[in-house]
Amino acid sequence: MGEVSNNGNKTTGVVIVDHGSKRKQSNDMLLQVVELFRGYCDYAIVEPAHMELAEPSIATAFDRCVERGAQRVVISPYFLLPGRHWDQDIPALAVAVAKKHPGVSYLVVAPLALHPLMAQVIGSRIDHCLAHAAGDAPECEVCVGTGRCEMKQG
Repeated sequence: MGEVSNNGNKTTGVVIVDHGSKRKQSNDMLLQVVELFRGYCDYAIVEPAHMELAEPSIATAFDRCVERGAQRVVISPYFLLPGRHWDQDIPALAVAVAKKHPGVSYLVVAPLALHPLMAQVIGSRIDHCLAHAAGDAPECEVCVGTGRCEMKQG
């Protein structure tokens, strides 16, 4: 959970940002991620954002956080690995919108990358998809209705 007091969690806005897509289904999945996070954390202000290609943008989400009372904004890239977007693009977008909000601090945190729970997440996904392919589990929330999760022959 958050590492600051509950009062800090009421004045800290969290923006969970993905790349953004032309595919509505992909953009909608970020909304599901944000809802999962809201249910897990004790931050009162959590907003979704797409780096490009779709709304809400980082600027829109940052503005919404401030409108809801955030005195600081944490931008959390929903990316697996560090790269140009984390190193350059997202910080540049954050700088631009932060100029509109003097006195509001912000931080772009690291992508998921080498977080210790990633091994558990990967293992869980593999186990579930293998169980589905064997007929022992329903399709996962990503594959549901696509028919993609089936064993193939080479």
